[in-house]
This record gives sequence, C-alpha cells and structure tokens, in this order.
Amino acid sequence: MDIKQLRAVSAVGAHRSFSGAARALSTVQSNISAHVARLERELGVTLIERETNELTPEGQVVAARTQRIETELEALASDLAALRDEVVGQVRVGMIGTTARWLVPLLLDHLSVAHPGIHVTLLDGTTSVLLPRVVEGDLDLAVVSESSHDPAVSMVSLFAEDLVLVVGVAHPLAGRSRVSVVDLDGWEVILDVPGSRFRALLDARCAAAGVELLPKAEIEGLRLIASLAFSGFGAAVLPASAAPYGGSQDWVAIPFDDIAGRTVGLAQRRPGMPSAAARTVAEAIVEVVTASAAHQGGIRARTSGAGAS
Repeated sequence: MDIKQLRAVSAVGAHRSFSGAARALSTVQSNISAHVARLERELGVTLIERETNELTPEGQVVAARTQRIETELEALASDLAALRDEVVGQVRVGMIGTTARWLVPLLLDHLSVAHPGIHVTLLDGTTSVLLPRVVEGDLDLAVVSESSHDPAVSMVSLFAEDLVLVVGVAHPLAGRSRVSVVDLDGWEVILDVPGSRFRALLDARCAAAGVELLPKAEIEGLRLIASLAFSGFGAAVLPASAAPYGGSQDWVAIPFDDIAGRTVGLAQRRPGMPSAAARTVAEAIVEVVTASAAHQGGIRARTSGAGAS
C-alpha cells in the first residue's frame, strides 16, 4: 500500500471516472487502473464499482482515510517549514456566512502581510454543516455558533453578539431605539427553518416570554434571510453580524433589550495535532476578532488574545 494507490482511489471517487482521475493527478489512465487494481488485490476487496465508477463502502472508507493522511502530510511539511521560521501550508477554514461578511476580509489582509506563505481555502456554511467536517478532518478550523457542544471538537470563544430586529423604514417599529421580545407578538417575521441552531435559540427566548412567532416564511440561511429583510420582504430577527447597526435608507437594525444573543467560537477537532499553518491561522482569527469586533456594532470579543489549542 502506498500513497499513489490511495490517491488514485480517492481521485476516481471524486471524479467518477478513471480518465478524470488521471487528469487530476497528472498521469495516464493506465497508471490509475494499475494503482487501484493493486490496492484491491492487497486489501482483498473491491474499492470501485467498474460499471458506475462509484466507490464501494470499502472504497469510501479508503477515501476518507486518505483525506486524513493527506492532511497529516500537509501538516508535516508545514511543521518542518516552521522550524526554519517560515510558516507555509494549506489551511481549510469553514465560517458561518454572517461572520464571514466582516471577518474574512480582515483575516485575509492580516495573513497576506504577516504570513504570505499560508494559503487559506474558505468554506461558507452553517454550523450544522461545518462541525461534522471539522470532526472528519475535512476542515482544519471552523468559526461557528457555540449553541451546542460536540465532545469531538474543542472550542475557543471568539465573540458574543446581540440579536437585532431588521425592519423596513416604514414598519411601525422602525422608529424604536430598542425593542423587546414582546414587541414581536402579532407580527409576521421571516424565520430560519425549524431545527436549525439559530431558530432553536430564538424559539427558546420567545417561549420564555410567552411570545409565539408568526412566520412569514421559513428559510434556511441567515444571509438569505438578511437579504430578504433588507429588500423589504419582511421583518427578521438576526444576529448583529448579519445586519450592521448603521442600517441603510431602506431598513434599520434595532437591538433587543431583553433577548440574549449568541456566541461564536473557533472549532478544532479533538484530539488533533494541527499543523503550524493551522495554528497560525487560529491565532490570527483570535487576534483579528479581538482587535476588530468592537467596531462591528453589537459584537463583543470574548477572547484574551490566546490562540486555540
């Protein structure tokens, strides 16, 4: 068993063809076929269904393990480079969209100056999508909601943020400087889908106050909900990072005075041995949040400048 054989299986699974795998790995199709056949003989199993070029259950296990091996090889190269005072490497970072709106530009600017040898790949997703990918080793880091705890993940708190009510300037509540949860009673609101982490948080806050929300629409994705609220489709309750306090000529964001907001943290797989590049990016995220959160409106840094461990 060698890395070329493992990469061949993974590439066929990713591209659903031997020719596509050959192009991806800059080789010829006969080499891919030979690598796969040798590994199948060695393991005594079929890894790829030849009629469909899909991975068998055994092939899926091999591909998943190969991804982890590739990650460790990248980490090894990064750690060796760090011994020469040169932090380099690939780091895969997931980030919830509402936070990515303001954090990503600041983070990339910081890294381009301080650590130009680090290449960051960013994935925009929900907490429920990103956390499993951290556990699987597909992502090195993820900035996600801290609304639940997974024992396979270590979490460093980054910031707490208020909840705000976003309404058009013609809405009866638009003139308020602050609103209460009871002010939502009887109004239609664009809501996240049932079962989502943010919806569960909001439902719990309203249930405690005896308020039943009236959904105008239930939509997955806070950034899409924010866009609809900004365009005048309806009112929405959002985290402050999704709706800057400054508002616009068409809408306003009004903070709540009696609903606690949410906290956002930096997740890593536990147990794990992140590469020097991943550790550096984690420290950079903490540093940027600590320096910049207060300028975002409704966001308060909860870190002291220490990196994730």
